[in-house]
Amino acid sequence: MKLNMIASVQKRIADLRMPWALSPITMIALTIVFVLIAYNATFWSIAVDVFSGHPISFVGYIIALYFLTLGAFSLFGFPWVVKPFLIFIVILSSITSYYMDTLGVIIDRDMIQNVMVTTITESKHLITLGFVTHVVIYGIVPALVLSRIKVKKHRKLYTVLAPVLMFVVGMALAVGFLMADLKSYSSILRERKDFMSSYQPGAPLVGAIRYVKMISSTVTTEFTPIGQDAAKGASYAGESRKPMLTIIAVGETARTQNFSLNGYERETNPSLAKLPIVSFSDVNSCGTATAVSLPCMFSRFGRDAYSYERGVSYGNLVDVLSQAGLHVEWWDNNTGHKQIADRIETRSYTHTKNEEFCSAGECMDGIFLKALEDYAATIKEDTVLVLHQIGSHGPTYYLRYPDEFERFTPACRTAEFKKCTPEEITNSYDNTIVYTDEILTQIIKRLEAQDHLTTSMLYVSDHGESLGENGLFLHGAPYFLAPETQTKVPMILWMSQEFQDNFGIRQDCLEAQKDDTLSHDNLFHSLLGMLDIQTSERKPELDIFAKCKTDRKAKSS
Repeated sequence: MKLNMIASVQKRIADLRMPWALSPITMIALTIVFVLIAYNATFWSIAVDVFSGHPISFVGYIIALYFLTLGAFSLFGFPWVVKPFLIFIVILSSITSYYMDTLGVIIDRDMIQNVMVTTITESKHLITLGFVTHVVIYGIVPALVLSRIKVKKHRKLYTVLAPVLMFVVGMALAVGFLMADLKSYSSILRERKDFMSSYQPGAPLVGAIRYVKMISSTVTTEFTPIGQDAAKGASYAGESRKPMLTIIAVGETARTQNFSLNGYERETNPSLAKLPIVSFSDVNSCGTATAVSLPCMFSRFGRDAYSYERGVSYGNLVDVLSQAGLHVEWWDNNTGHKQIADRIETRSYTHTKNEEFCSAGECMDGIFLKALEDYAATIKEDTVLVLHQIGSHGPTYYLRYPDEFERFTPACRTAEFKKCTPEEITNSYDNTIVYTDEILTQIIKRLEAQDHLTTSMLYVSDHGESLGENGLFLHGAPYFLAPETQTKVPMILWMSQEFQDNFGIRQDCLEAQKDDTLSHDNLFHSLLGMLDIQTSERKPELDIFAKCKTDRKAKSS
């Protein structure tokens, strides 16, 4: 009886198999056609625009791209590897095409880096019902079909030579079709970088290769300290001088266009507007995602010279400040310090047990306030405290502020933007800016209350955010494609009068620069100048405080 049942089950399993078998190369060729059709909606829409009025060039380019992909994939055209490889391709393409087509997110090297260093808490909001449904229909189902196809068996010599031969033929045909109109194709690829950046699965695969290459290149890299000559300047002289406390508040995903301090029509900064602050309105970011922009803004290199390799190989701003004799700490309510704070004290508030600010399983930035108040009361030495905020990080903007700060309604209260109107998305985002305004105001009030300290605060966001403009959402677009909503960031300075007097800084001079074009490149050098740290690492031409120091306190500036 048992034997009959086993035989019946085996027969049912056998019946599920496809009635025909395909060679590995044929499976690859057909899968590429399916991928081109099913996962490339954005690619096709851009292609139609790019080749408008030139149908022959259009067809020639697509044929070349097809053979290029076929040639590359043929290297996996061996019977024992072809099905796992193609299953991986369709599942990968289903994932990347969802984010490309619904959010305008390009999966390049920097985006892969951002994904690799993110946390489960942050990434879980991107796993929505719409995403799961898309992956099941366009990824799991095709993968199951591929798993049931039989691989046709051939003689060993054919099995070994066919993939190699197809690689050579595919590449040759691709080159041939491209050479037929090389001048036009070169111009398109040079001018429309968004075109091939949207090609699935080519773009994410190339990005992954570049990411692995980037990481592997730093495995044996030795760390090089910088600013070993750093020392406190004349502003720190005098036995009766009070200890200094400066807060560097690093914002998250805040774009300058939505700050009423910088001309936004909505009142998103009602509290800061009442304080003696300087709001710099034209500041460019180092990158469009935290994994790139955060270490870049603390480095000495600037956006043009910065690279991941240099970021992890050399010291940064917090190292120089520490070398000069300041006590420096990094407090985090985000996805970590990206190796910036490896050599200083750190605290994480991301998973703090606190009903007021952390009831949703992740913390709002209000979690910093009581800790800062308690900590400031104990300070007896010159201190710099970096507060890395969660700020306006999407897509769940509604989780970034308490209910009482939902000033703009109705607000989008889901991670699936397609369920919200553009107005609801903007309302939710603007509420995060209102809450950031309150957090910064409360930080300033707590600094003002520290009679035993000389205090200041500099706030600057790491990058901006797209809210659906031109079909783009969130952030992380390649810098050459990124709109200003992702690259223009707010920067706000507050200094107590005692700080201004002690460090010889004229606020009216800074006010005169508030609309000048600045960038994250200025941060490293300006903070060294602001805090009167004497070192050969500081470039006066990048220090916004250099021409705003009084002769009394900045003789060497």
